[in-house]
Amino acid sequence: MRPLCVLGLGLIGGSVLRAAAAAGIDCWGATASAPDAAAARAEGFTVLGTGEALRTAAEREALVCLAVPLPALEDVLPAVHEHAPGVRLTDVVSVKAPVYALVRRLAPRARYIGGHPMAGTAESGWSAGSGTLLRGARWVVCLEEDTDLELLREVCAFALACGARVVPSGVDAHDTAVAAISHLPHVFAEVLAELGERTGPLALRLAAGSYGDATRVAGTRPELVRAMCEGNAEALFPLLDTAIERLRTAREALGQLTETGHAARGALDRIRTGPTTEVLIDLTAAEARTGLRTIGESGGEITGSEGHTLIAEVPL
Repeated sequence: MRPLCVLGLGLIGGSVLRAAAAAGIDCWGATASAPDAAAARAEGFTVLGTGEALRTAAEREALVCLAVPLPALEDVLPAVHEHAPGVRLTDVVSVKAPVYALVRRLAPRARYIGGHPMAGTAESGWSAGSGTLLRGARWVVCLEEDTDLELLREVCAFALACGARVVPSGVDAHDTAVAAISHLPHVFAEVLAELGERTGPLALRLAAGSYGDATRVAGTRPELVRAMCEGNAEALFPLLDTAIERLRTAREALGQLTETGHAARGALDRIRTGPTTEVLIDLTAAEARTGLRTIGESGGEITGSEGHTLIAEVPL
């Protein structure tokens, strides 16, 4: 498999580097964090300066994975353009449209395909990651009309080697989806954490599973949550407005809300545990893009690859 260079060695980037190494991929990393660099080196990983890491990637025709927060791309992408302008590039940033725009503006010669593994914890930094964090995670790989399908195959193979399952998606569809199931829950978690603290020590002492689960991600570093949510504001804010309206009407229709919410929660169980059928996608076929879109839109996922064929499971 193609060598890998990871830029950013925090929770996700560090987990990517560990998982790639465990899969036998020749890999190295770079980070602006001196503590993360020292910790990674102490575990035996190769950590270079950003310029050297990118020049090595260019020389060895490696895949470069951007694993820095969205605001940091303004500094990292010019380095990509300077040291490895035509490199194969992917990322693990939690929002996609802004990343695409930044890559086009700051690293226009890069061969880029967006990615996003749906995994993480409320912790951050190299020490928070692990080689197993990505195992079984759903890893979005973005598909647009101009996507290079050979590069898509390589990014899929890389994600699969890290133990993930791949979900193909368009950029806008991804951002709308994560606004609903990731970014809006972050906003709710912040609100619930604040209300619990305001209610007082008795409430916090009595807090059990539902409160702990609902506020877990409020433990994430505030600047990371803000960058994620503001970076996806176009998709998030309309959903937030709808959620506010639903909460406003709960006073008069609480029973209805509990019924519809309970029924809707069942959809998650069905997509996770329902029967599936295997589908093969030949990336050299004319209908490959249509097939990939259908996999993602139906709630399916890519589970393997053989040559130019991707193996997927889709709900029946």
